[in-house]
Amino acid sequence: AIRLDVVCLVQGTGIRGQFEQRMQQLMKELKQQKDVILFIDEIHEIVGAGNAEGGMDAGNVLKPSLARGEFQLVGATTLNEFRTIEKDAALARRLQPVQVDEPSVEETIKILNGIRNKYEAYHHVKYTDEALKAAVTLSNRYIQDRFLPDKAIDLLDESGSRKNLTIHATDPKIIEERIKNAENQKQAALKEENYEKAAYYRDQVSRFEKMKDNASDEDTPVVTEKDMERIIEEKTNIPVGELKAKEKEQLRDLGSSLEKHVIGQDEAVDKVARSIRRNRIGFNKSGRPIGSFLFVGPTGVGKTETAKQLARELFGTEDSMIRFDMSEYMEKFSVSKLIGSPPGYVGYEEAGQLTEQVRRHPYSLILLDEVEKAHPDVMHMFLQILDDGRLTDSQGRTVSFKDTIIIMTSN
Repeated sequence: AIRLDVVCLVQGTGIRGQFEQRMQQLMKELKQQKDVILFIDEIHEIVGAGNAEGGMDAGNVLKPSLARGEFQLVGATTLNEFRTIEKDAALARRLQPVQVDEPSVEETIKILNGIRNKYEAYHHVKYTDEALKAAVTLSNRYIQDRFLPDKAIDLLDESGSRKNLTIHATDPKIIEERIKNAENQKQAALKEENYEKAAYYRDQVSRFEKMKDNASDEDTPVVTEKDMERIIEEKTNIPVGELKAKEKEQLRDLGSSLEKHVIGQDEAVDKVARSIRRNRIGFNKSGRPIGSFLFVGPTGVGKTETAKQLARELFGTEDSMIRFDMSEYMEKFSVSKLIGSPPGYVGYEEAGQLTEQVRRHPYSLILLDEVEKAHPDVMHMFLQILDDGRLTDSQGRTVSFKDTIIIMTSN
């Protein structure tokens, strides 16, 4: 297979006809070598590439040869970017789309087993089978805005890099290089009859030889399941490994901790604590939020204060609370403030206030203050969140709410 870089092909073709000449030369070579497959990454770039005024782009130059089957071509692009090719119906007709879907968890584990040697050699570490499995299952569970196997491979790479930084082992190749240099220096000293210097380098060679023997597989650091959990915790702030042990204590003492700050609401606090405990233990398998509550009562009884204290107890800080005053969402168009403006409207490129906050901070508390003041269309949108635990923003990205707590307050 030959990989074609479209940028390099266009580079330096300022004179009229230069680009077409390069393309013709490429076509000629491909016709002569029948056992070659041409691979173009980001194949949508061929549409318009090298198109000067009155000239032809790469797509148009390739069309006749593709129609006659003079060479084999494989291209890679995303579904969104494939639309660029679909606009040129003649080019799209000459290409057979093959959709490559996201692999399953089991398939991704097989993929990681296939590339583990490459990453072990690069980072000078060893991955346990449990670590590989954890990389796939944890990334699949907690990283929602990317796809397998990319996010699992990224976790594998980062864990190996971090483990490598914590050790002071020397790369065997570096030791080999030092032995070679010391040997050369020793030979040079012998030629000069500088025996004292030669003896020094002889000792250096012996020392490096011992270092090489000691740098065995037993000293190779091992990446475990806990390393994967630690990285996920740092990326998402969601309790997975050691944080989960702390969370168990927090959940056990949640009711009493809240009662210290929220006075006179023991029954409400107890129900909230019980509900959150049930969910975090694992009784909720539906993908819905950790808990959804409606606090009803007159002004000043502690509805908002309970939400603030809950955020402080579970997440360590009030900053983990995403607050919306629903009096600001009384109009029908307020939905676009939460999930982003639809295509063609001002602000389409900007993210929605709710979806973007949850996408970046998946483990948080969402407070909807004075919820009765919101427009019915806004409330319909929250029905989907409470029922399915997910929401799609104006950009088409699905945001998961399964690690959030939703609290609504009303008079």
